[in-house]
Amino acid sequence: MQATKVHVHLFYGADPRVYRKGEDFGCLYGYHHAESDEFALTYSRDAKESKPVSLARRALKLMLGFDLIHTLRNRDEILRSDVIWTHTEAEHLSVALVLLLAGERGRKPLLLAQSVWLFDKWSGYGALRRWFYRKLLARADVLTTLARDNAELCRRFLKRDALHVYYGLNMTDFPLAEPHAWQPHTPLRIAAIGNDRDRDWTTLVKAFGNDSRYTVRLATRRKIPKALHASNVQIAPASGLAKQRELYDWADIVVVPLRPNYHASGITVVLEAAALGKPVIASDVGGLSDYFTAQQVTYIPPYDPAALRHAADDLAAHPEATLCRAWAAGAQLTARSLTTQHFAQQHVQITRAMLGERGAPVARGRKSASDLAIAERAVPIERR
Repeated sequence: MQATKVHVHLFYGADPRVYRKGEDFGCLYGYHHAESDEFALTYSRDAKESKPVSLARRALKLMLGFDLIHTLRNRDEILRSDVIWTHTEAEHLSVALVLLLAGERGRKPLLLAQSVWLFDKWSGYGALRRWFYRKLLARADVLTTLARDNAELCRRFLKRDALHVYYGLNMTDFPLAEPHAWQPHTPLRIAAIGNDRDRDWTTLVKAFGNDSRYTVRLATRRKIPKALHASNVQIAPASGLAKQRELYDWADIVVVPLRPNYHASGITVVLEAAALGKPVIASDVGGLSDYFTAQQVTYIPPYDPAALRHAADDLAAHPEATLCRAWAAGAQLTARSLTTQHFAQQHVQITRAMLGERGAPVARGRKSASDLAIAERAVPIERR
């Protein structure tokens, strides 16, 4: 049986040919783990461009909410594929537009459209943008999100089901390290890392800033207002794997302070810390508790500096209990297979179900029980 052609359309800059070139890294987010005799994968390619062209492309992306120029450059590969996978709405909206504009040729590929920030932002969009996005979303065959809360927003806004796909960690970069001891330093070492728009650095600094009992390293590429600078808070990006690992190794506790959101903001950092055996405090928002329970990660209410400080002090005061929490989080990561391999396999299962719904040949002649379960939940979309 001929392999199904899957095209993975990623953002400009994630071309596997150049991303971490020379490391044999594969595809960002781990989609390459789906490569097999059953599925032949191709990836979006980044075109070389001058600075003026780059500025024009990004300006159009800002206006539309998706990178149309990058997608048009990959149009031929998209139209040749049987199935298209996307990682965020910035990719699937532009792919949907290209497919619709292609007319009859654009009817063939199945589109698996994964959204991250789209439904968080939906209420803030104007009527025209929501109408336009609805038209594009109607072209998707299956919608997925990385959080159950986000899937519920999709049902509320679109009256359509979305599948919750569990995000996963690259275990090559962050191999599991079971903690065998945990003893906090004095002052207590707090690490916080992240560039997501929903990080709440204000609560972090209010909890620990200018207090000699704590030393804080805040790693982000986002600009931090001068009002949040404090004598015991070091602010600097942690660019590259080595710098990130150095930060985690230094820390006693990893803190993930968040504003209310629906897209599991912070899940990458929580997964990395769990793999490295570091205790985690996180705001109880975004569906993180679908990944880790309150016995594995210490959850606090959002916007509550006192609760954050109390949680850190409590972990420091009970080293044995804290060690158990860190160990349990690592065990959860393994038990739930919260890895890039499993992330890719979920896409494989969904794709088999999509092909089965269409009546296309499915490898091994039948769908597995997990594929059937996914197929039952997926809502067929009328083509327009």
